[in-house]
Amino acid sequence: MTTELYIDGQFCAPAAGGSFPAIDPATEQEFAQVAAGQAEDIDRAVRAARKAFDSGVWSGLPAAARAATLRRIAQGIRDRVDEIAALETRDNGKPLPEARWDIEDAAFCFDYYAGLAEAAEARGDTPVDVGDARFESRIRREPVGVVGAITPWNFPMLMAVWKVAPALAAGCTIVLKPSELCSMSCVELARVIDAAGVPAGVFNLVTGTGPEAGAPLTDHPLLDKIAFTGSVPTGRKVMRAASQGIRTVSLELGGKSPFIIFADCDVEKAVEWILFGIFWNKGEVCSATSRILVERSLYPRLLDRLKQATEAITIGAGDEPGVKLGPIVAKSQYDKILGFLDRAKTSGARIVTGGGRPKGFDKGYYIAPTVYADVPLDAEIWREEIFGPVVSVNPFDTEAEAIALANDSPYGLAGAVMSDDLARCYRVAVKLRAGIIWINCSQPTFTQAPWGGFKSSGIGRELGQAGYDSYLETKQITRFDHRQSWGWYLDAEASQ
Repeated sequence: MTTELYIDGQFCAPAAGGSFPAIDPATEQEFAQVAAGQAEDIDRAVRAARKAFDSGVWSGLPAAARAATLRRIAQGIRDRVDEIAALETRDNGKPLPEARWDIEDAAFCFDYYAGLAEAAEARGDTPVDVGDARFESRIRREPVGVVGAITPWNFPMLMAVWKVAPALAAGCTIVLKPSELCSMSCVELARVIDAAGVPAGVFNLVTGTGPEAGAPLTDHPLLDKIAFTGSVPTGRKVMRAASQGIRTVSLELGGKSPFIIFADCDVEKAVEWILFGIFWNKGEVCSATSRILVERSLYPRLLDRLKQATEAITIGAGDEPGVKLGPIVAKSQYDKILGFLDRAKTSGARIVTGGGRPKGFDKGYYIAPTVYADVPLDAEIWREEIFGPVVSVNPFDTEAEAIALANDSPYGLAGAVMSDDLARCYRVAVKLRAGIIWINCSQPTFTQAPWGGFKSSGIGRELGQAGYDSYLETKQITRFDHRQSWGWYLDAEASQ
């Protein structure tokens, strides 16, 4: 099986031919070939998107018409949820129940943004009081134009939809370049969008590598906006490319999120949320709470219980019943994580459990869920994003110390705090320098709430109203009452 690109309403082979393998991380076996798009394919896709946008075939439709199409896409995803979830599990390695939740969330995302588009049109332009009765001024929101979207491999379809759904709802056209590590579910997304009747050129899919497809997309002069989710180093390259054309850019980058746990917590609840915060999706989560700060009086007891619970996690292929931790997405990421674990041996950190390949797994990119304690604050595993099932735990003595340690990071995507004292939780939440803060939990994500970070974790917001607004431009329209006299030049000349 070899996939195809989707350009200007047609499924097609890359202009230069070529493909790359899709690998099942549980077996290390190839199960499909993915079309390898290159610069020529990107150019065709962007030009198709430009033509479609400028024609108004999509942006010129009433919001109700766009919304109806988005709801057909949502239903198309729901009709195939089991099939697409199974494909994503095979491509990514995540447990099947997690994949199913992701695909269901993707469907909801289209429904949600359909509703926002209708609501925005119903509100209409926003009048502005300029303090001069001779003038009427209003604010109008219009689609930003042609969007180039580059999306990651950890939530392959869902994070693509985080960009595609609001962009289409706003009236934009889009070229999607998913990660080469996990492209298969995005190919199915293109099939669903095609079946829903989206006009040719409005949505385009070009699979391929970063250098051969991603770079030509970010460099393309006909784009109006670049939306990227991925690593900080690649985000810097995207930002530089966007600056050349002075284009709008949104970046959702990495994280090294802290989780502050006070001693008044129930240990079982704390451990449950620690596990969810770092081992969900195999730790391949940009917002994973991978730095745990525990009040010193609770520290020894929590570590003991965390060790027991971590060692009880069921590891295996994502399609096996009861599995909670699947294989790492690809050999490249697997080797990267092993490098972190190997260097941690000389960091001074104490390993509590894990630290390498779990026993009994000779094939597949498996890493045992790993816990470190007493981690030096300058250690790589404390400061750098690992993007795997690895968590570091340290004690603290005071609330002020916990906040300072939590904020001592170049990242600022997310953070969490746990205490039975809700006043303290809110006090800490306000002082944490991050875009997403969880109280007495970790990682719940809602389409209705904004998503994005501070500092090196990115620019802009996805999801919620903010995610919709990020695909709109703001226009001022001001009208002078022609029945009035302005008299700045003509009256002055007449008086001479």
